Amino acid sequence: MDAVTAAANRPAASVDLLVTLGTPDMAGVNALISARMQSPVAVIPALADHLINAGGKRLRPLLTVAAARLAGATNDACQKLAAAVEFIHTATLLHDDVIDSSQLRRGKVAAHLIWGAPSSVLVGDFLFARSFELMVEAGSLRALDILAKAAGVISEGEVLQLTRAHDLNLAKDVYLEIIRAKTAELFAAAAEAGAVSAGAPDEQQRAMRSYGLNLGLAFQLSDDALDYGGLTEDLGKNAGDDFREGKATLPLLLAIAATGAGEADFWERTIGRREQSDADFCRAQELIRQTGAGAETLNLAAEFADEAKSALGCMPAGDWRTALEDLADFAVSRRA
Repeated sequence: MDAVTAAANRPAASVDLLVTLGTPDMAGVNALISARMQSPVAVIPALADHLINAGGKRLRPLLTVAAARLAGATNDACQKLAAAVEFIHTATLLHDDVIDSSQLRRGKVAAHLIWGAPSSVLVGDFLFARSFELMVEAGSLRALDILAKAAGVISEGEVLQLTRAHDLNLAKDVYLEIIRAKTAELFAAAAEAGAVSAGAPDEQQRAMRSYGLNLGLAFQLSDDALDYGGLTEDLGKNAGDDFREGKATLPLLLAIAATGAGEADFWERTIGRREQSDADFCRAQELIRQTGAGAETLNLAAEFADEAKSALGCMPAGDWRTALEDLADFAVSRRA
C-alpha cells in the first residue's frame, strides 16, 4: 500500500477532533479577529470581512492554539498569536489574488474584483499592522521574532515565485524552496510560536516548527494536485486556476518532464505564452493523469505528512497530539 492510499484510508473527517478541541480557544481568537479588523474607514472592515469570514478552515491559528495546548499552556496568550497568524495569512491572500488576478477565493468573488486592487493591497497592509500589534500584546519577544521573520520569508517566497513565473524548466528543488517560503513557513511559525507561548522547552519548540513546516509542504503539494483533479465546489476556487495563470506547480513540471519533446509545443503555448483555448485544461489534466504526475505529487505530500507526524514524537501523548497526527493525514486525503 503506497503512502497516498494509506492516508486516504484514514477518514478525512478526523480533522474534526482538532476543531472540537480548539473550539473554546477559537471562540476567543475569532472575537479578537472581529474586533481588530474594525476601522472608521468603512472599506477596511467590509473588505477584510469578505475574506476572513468566507468560510476558511482557520487551520493556521488553530495550529497555534493546538501547539500551545499540546505543550501545556494554561493561559490565553496563544489566542492573540493565533489571531495575528490569521491576519498575516489573510493579508498574503489579498496580495496573492491581486498578483495572480484570481477570480475566486474561498468560493467567493475575489476582493480585488469588488473593491479594486489598490484597496485590496492596502487592506492587506492594514492587517499586517494589526498582526504586529497583537504579537506585541502577547508579551513574547521570541514569538514576535518568529512571526516577524516569517512575514519576511513569505514575501521572499512571493517574489521568487514571481521571478520564476511560467518557467517550464523550473527545477523541483527550486519549486520546493518557493512553497517552503510562501506557504510552509507560516505553518511552521504558527506552530513554533504556539509552543513558545506555552514556555515549552527548546526541543519541543523545534519539534513543533518541524511539524508545521512539513504539514505546510504537504498541504501545498496537495493543493497543487487538487487543482488538476478537484471540483470547483470542493476547492473554493476555480479548478484549473493554476493552469490558466500559467503557474509552474509540481504536477505540471513533472508532466512536462515526462512528456518531453512530444508535448513541448503544447506546454510552451499554454504555459509559456499563456495562449489557451477552452479545451486545453482538459488536455493538461489528461497528460498529468497519464504521466502519473498528480499521483507522484500526492506521494511526496504524503512523505511530508509522515515527517510531520514523526516530529511529534517528543510531545506528550493525548488528544491534542492525536488530533495533530490526524491533521497531517487530512492534508493528503482531503478533497478541498
